[in-house]
Amino acid sequence: MPNRFGKLFSITTWGESHGGGVGVVIDGCPPRLPLTAAEIQEDLDRRRPGQSDLTTPRKEADQVIILSGLYEGRTTGAPISLMVRNLDARPEAYAEIKEKFRPSHADFTTQSKFGIRNPEGGGRSSARETIGRVAAGTIARKLLSIGAGVEARAYVKRIHDIEMPATDRFPSVEDVEAYPVRCPDAETAQRMADRIRQIRSEGDSVGGLIECRIRGVPAGLGEPVFDRLEADLAKAMLSLPATKGFEIGSGFEGTRLKGSEHNDVFENRDGFIRTRTNRSGGVQGGISNGEEIVFQVAFKPTATILQKQKTVDLEGRETELMGRGRHDPCVLPRAVPIVEAMASLVLVDHWMRHHAQTRSFELPA
Repeated sequence: MPNRFGKLFSITTWGESHGGGVGVVIDGCPPRLPLTAAEIQEDLDRRRPGQSDLTTPRKEADQVIILSGLYEGRTTGAPISLMVRNLDARPEAYAEIKEKFRPSHADFTTQSKFGIRNPEGGGRSSARETIGRVAAGTIARKLLSIGAGVEARAYVKRIHDIEMPATDRFPSVEDVEAYPVRCPDAETAQRMADRIRQIRSEGDSVGGLIECRIRGVPAGLGEPVFDRLEADLAKAMLSLPATKGFEIGSGFEGTRLKGSEHNDVFENRDGFIRTRTNRSGGVQGGISNGEEIVFQVAFKPTATILQKQKTVDLEGRETELMGRGRHDPCVLPRAVPIVEAMASLVLVDHWMRHHAQTRSFELPA
């Protein structure tokens, strides 16, 4: 199903940008997990629009409503249904694109596939769909934290051509949330914010890189063939709006090294098998090796810009289109919690699959 993600811990998102609301149904969550709407709301507040002058001015509280799956503050094992109402929808801002295709948007491809599309905010292709992912990610992250001690942290590494210095330090939530741009380096964060404001004043947009680091992942999660852990992480990240690239560990830079330079050598460290380096990014042969998982996601510049652009209409006639509506000049600050959510969804699904295969049916050696 194209709106469903995950196998044992699965989510199905629904809703459109300017419809009545958006939401998610989560299936496979174990029973008796303590959960409150306030916990989910905390993550949604990190994703919501109108947080600062760096984001879209659309004003949405994104207040989550829990419709099912909880009783007296604990999950019951039944599907959990969550909803957020759209309160500041302005579909009239999209009247012109009923007849015209926005450059680098999903308008033309959606029309080509279905023969019909919802032009109001892009319908299902809108980033507003990610509300359901973030809400579900809160539950996945809590399961990983309680069950396995896993912690995921994403942050903005680069905006346009401004990049934070390399560091081995695992940033805290406070480090990342200290700045609206969500880069944990103070000096770089200020330069990034200034660049976004400058680009916004020009009616333009910029992209960049988000890095995600995940610690506490036990060795053994993932599969050796089609469901390789890095393959599922790549699919999860590239399913996000505006993403154009994914790399794990040394990524493309690793192609510049020889095998003797790139290999992660094993060592016995206080009785534990570890690697001296982590160019593999925590995954070898599609399976986690116990090291920190490190990957990066590339986000393109926001497609809607407040400048006239050449395009064509439904009949293929050449015309011009001026971007309207309320859009982020750079999507990265609001994408940080979405990347964390998708990483948590992948890991909790593989964690549950691993335990189902290796713990429930243990056979004598």
